[in-house]
Amino acid sequence: MRILIVEDNLVLADKIAAAMRQMEHAVDVVHDGEDALRLVLQETFDLLILDLSLPGVDGLDILKTVRIRKINLPVMILTARGNLDERVAGLDAGADDYMVKPFELCELEARARALLRRNVGVRNPDISVGELVFNSIDRSVTISGEPVLLTPRERGVLEVLLLNISQVISKERIALHLFGFDDEASVKSIELYISRLRKKIAKSSVEVRTIRGLGYMIDE
Repeated sequence: MRILIVEDNLVLADKIAAAMRQMEHAVDVVHDGEDALRLVLQETFDLLILDLSLPGVDGLDILKTVRIRKINLPVMILTARGNLDERVAGLDAGADDYMVKPFELCELEARARALLRRNVGVRNPDISVGELVFNSIDRSVTISGEPVLLTPRERGVLEVLLLNISQVISKERIALHLFGFDDEASVKSIELYISRLRKKIAKSSVEVRTIRGLGYMIDE
């Protein structure tokens, strides 16, 4: 999935970004409120990790704008503002979760996974189609209980298709979920990932179908 981290502490932002990339998500990082607001209004993300005390535009104002515009974006506040009134204000403004600094990175990772699953309506971490099972926590893939070795990009493509089962997903939409701004992204590369994925799951009954001119889909 694609995550936007808004944090003006550069060291902390890099640590969070590294943790999210370790979970194989595409990650973008900005350090001020103005850039953050521009991105959430122009781009598509699956999760926003948002500090409140930001230069330019306050994080709480960004959150309120996201909700006023009815943008479907889970927001996790990550801030030093930790008293009860401030936590209540953040949640009332529309935050999906609220963490106070300092925090444990493993807890942040777990909460991020929960929000990402909730946003696509998946509560069980296992997504199953036929004999193929994708675990959204450890990102393992099995066919009839046997592990399937996929690259991070191949797993990302499979995840997007499984989370949108029976829907046609365009190459452009897949690329949005796989690549951050700093990644070398190419819509043509999606064809390569699809081709490799098909070969690796060929032993299952799961078929990645090409819908000519529109994109790809997996049926139940």
